[in-house]
Order: sequence, then C-alpha cells, then structure tokens
Amino acid sequence: MAESAARAGKGSGPGAAAAGSGVPDPRRWKALAVCLVAGFMTLLDVSIVNVALPSIREGLDTPESDLQWVLSGYALAFGLFLIPAGRLGDARGRRAVFMVGLALFTLASAACGAARSSLWLVIARLVQGVAGGLVSPQISALIQQMFPGRERGRAFGMFGTVVGVSTAVGPLLGGLLIQVAGTAEGWRWVFYVNLPIGAVCLLLARRLLPDTPSAAPVRARDLDPVGVLLLGAGVLALLLPFVQTQQWPGNGRWLLLPLAAALLAAFAGWESRCGGRATQPVLNLSLFRLRSYGLGCLLGLLYFAGFTSIFFVTTLYLQSGRHYTALQAGFALTPFALGSALAAGIGGRLVGRFGRPLVVVGLTMVAAGIALTAFAVHLVPGAGAGWAMAAPCCWPASAAAWSSRPTRPSPSPRYRWPRRAAPAARSRPASASGPPSGSPP
Repeated sequence: MAESAARAGKGSGPGAAAAGSGVPDPRRWKALAVCLVAGFMTLLDVSIVNVALPSIREGLDTPESDLQWVLSGYALAFGLFLIPAGRLGDARGRRAVFMVGLALFTLASAACGAARSSLWLVIARLVQGVAGGLVSPQISALIQQMFPGRERGRAFGMFGTVVGVSTAVGPLLGGLLIQVAGTAEGWRWVFYVNLPIGAVCLLLARRLLPDTPSAAPVRARDLDPVGVLLLGAGVLALLLPFVQTQQWPGNGRWLLLPLAAALLAAFAGWESRCGGRATQPVLNLSLFRLRSYGLGCLLGLLYFAGFTSIFFVTTLYLQSGRHYTALQAGFALTPFALGSALAAGIGGRLVGRFGRPLVVVGLTMVAAGIALTAFAVHLVPGAGAGWAMAAPCCWPASAAAWSSRPTRPSPSPRYRWPRRAAPAARSRPASASGPPSGSPP
C-alpha cells in the first residue's frame, strides 16, 4: 500500500494532482457519492434477491438447488475476486478497474433480468459476483486516496452506513417491485433496477473519480490465478453435495467432500509456497501466526456460514409456507436489517471501550434472539407468524453487528491490504455456504 500511495501522488487527473500538491481534491465528496452509490448497488443485490426467490421459482420453474446457487454463486464469486481485484486496481488504476467492474455489473444485471432459464440466471449471477468483487475494493482504496486525516474516517463511516442501509432497503424494495410488476415477472425488475443506476454512475465516475497511473505491467502470477482456482474449486466441491440433493440422489455425491479437503489443502500448500517467493498470494498465511487474527477469521467463518441461511429459509417459509406476498415478506424481514444497520454504528464505538468481551455478549444475544424468534413462530402460527417474529428478529441482528466488528484485525503497515481484504474475502465464501446449510431436504 505504501507503493500504491506513492503512485497515487504521482497520478494524473484532479484527484491525483491534489494528492501530489497536498491539497485535497475539491470534488472528492462528489466522487465519494459515486463510490457509495456503486457500493450500495452491489450490496443491495444480496438482500433484494432474497424476497424474489419464490417469484424466481415460479417464473422460471426453478428447482431448489438452483435457487441456492442464485444466492451462493454471487457471494462465492464476489469473495474470490476481492483480493486479486484490489491488487489489479493498484497496478492498473483504481478508476479504470472500478469502471470496468461497474460496466460488467450493469451488463450482468441486464442478463439476470432477461434470463430464460435457471442455468442462464445462475451464470449471470456468477458474472455479477465477479463484477461486484472488482468494484468493492476500489471503493476502499479510493477513499484512502482521496481523503486525508479525519475526513477519511468520516468517509469510511459513510461507507459503513451505506452497507447497513442497503441491507435494510433491499427486502422492502424487492417486495415493492414484485408487488407492482407482478409475481410471475416482477423478479426481473429486481435486477433491471440496477441498469439506470449503473449507467449514471459510469458517466459520473469518468468525470469525478481521480485517476492513478498504471504501474509496471502486472504479472499474472501476482494475481495468483492458481490460488483463486484452487480455492474456488475447493469451496465448490464442498457445496455441491449439499446443494444437489435432488438432482444427485444416492451417496456418491459425498465423495466430493474428500476432494474438497484435498483441494483446500492444496490451496494452503500453494499459498504457503507463494508466501516464500516474490509472488503475492491471495491469502498470506503468515497472518495466521497472530492468534487473535486466526481466531477472528475462524469465528467469522463459522458465523457467516450459519447465519446467512436464515434469510434464505425465512423468505421461503413466509412466501411459500405462509403465503405472504413479496412485499409482506419484505416488511417482516426489515426489522432484522434495520437492527443490523442501526447497531453497526453503535458497535463501532463500543468496540473501542469493551473490545473482545463484546464478541461474547453479541454472540450470546444472537443465540437468545434466534431462540426467541423460533419460539415466536410456534407461539403465533399461521399467517401472523411473520409479524410475531419481526420484533425478536431485530435483537439478533443488532447483536450480530456487534459480534462481527471486534473480529476484524487492525491494519498493519506491512500487511495493510491483505489484512483489510482477507476478512471480507473469508466472509463471502462463508456466506455462500449459508443457503445450502439451511436448505430444506
């Protein structure tokens, strides 16, 4: 990152010139708005699709396994490309990579909306996830580049707020679009809504975002394609036996689990080998020598793998089991998202005061809140179940925001980029495993 900062100071464009002269770019807040809207769009596509799943199943006659891949494929592709995309942005210019990712995301959204089969939709979602993985690390790097001192903290705080708001708005917006456009075809507008947003962001990004010059030609090995392929294949082999239960009867599918273990072991061996050479690995294994870092990543892995399936199961339960409309299901899920968004800001302040004990309190509250939610469903069965679970859902969401914060390690000059990106890259593949783990048999 030190080299990246030096390149930023030597770059062309208004932002780079300002950085080089020590004067902040006067257009930096407008540029930040472009970044935040783009980040909002990529994160919205996680929560907004949840309420559209029953509509997708009806419109495309989609099997349960393909619905799981609609969610898991996006998260998996997003996570796999985060770290290579950050490295590519440093080497090729953050604005350029940001715009390529944004254009690809917009086109993939159009392809998702135009899907005529579940396979088409799953492939388009994978491409959309790759594009989201290209965009996301550029936002953090651009904030780092454009804002000095305290302004940088404000900018990152605004980005954190956008993350929470996108989660809260997604279920409601998705439900409203499906309600207006109809159950059979309304799900397409969940993706089409990205088209005008993406087009406007592309036009403004060209004018407002600071440019950074291309560094020395990036080598393919610096992006660690072998590591990305091994990790992706390992996670895929791990997920397939759980997802393809209907399409792959019998016990033969479980043979993929030893293959997954072998691929992930090969990934660890490859990353260790890369760490001892000049090439930069996707995941620097030396970071795990820090006990707090390793335990934090393990906690996050287990947490995200189990917790994200709640959204998948709940939206299917409410719409298919209790015959809620998409909008009603969106309202029922909104307290959960609002609790997470509101508690995220509070959690940031509490971490400084209480540190790791906050994790224990947060996870205990998550377990208690989920138990209360399950009890509420049994206490008020039938059509009122969604409204009965709305208030208890707010509790685990709030605690979840607290429990995930302290596990994020503080940056180190030596490992600043890998340490910042690795937790995010860890949580995305973990999120990808959530829907399969919570899928009905």
